[in-house]
Amino acid sequence: QVQLVESGGGSVQAGGTLRLSCARSGYTYCMGWFRQAPGKEREGVATISSDGSTSVAESVKGRFAISTDNAKNTLYLQMNSLKPDDTAMYYCAAGALWCRLRAYEFTYWGQGTQVTVSS
Repeated sequence: QVQLVESGGGSVQAGGTLRLSCARSGYTYCMGWFRQAPGKEREGVATISSDGSTSVAESVKGRFAISTDNAKNTLYLQMNSLKPDDTAMYYCAAGALWCRLRAYEFTYWGQGTQVTVSS
């Protein structure tokens, strides 16, 4: 069983930065960040496997970076140059076998943290 707790969301102006954190308990091969805006489907943002391989969505490539601190059992999402379109609930996820940007492949989910970007 893996438990996930996100933190770090908030409200920023366009062009600003935020860093999301996800504290986990239990081992998992793959972790990722997903987001869901009102009225839209949940979409993959970035994933990282235990060997350090990452996948990043085209919509955030060059602006967002995913990383882990294994000593702290924590997953991060550094978000730079934020845009209003990045406004969503952001979820930490774990438990996928293939570490792809597909929400249905992940078993464990955090409660989500809201990110709001104003223009």
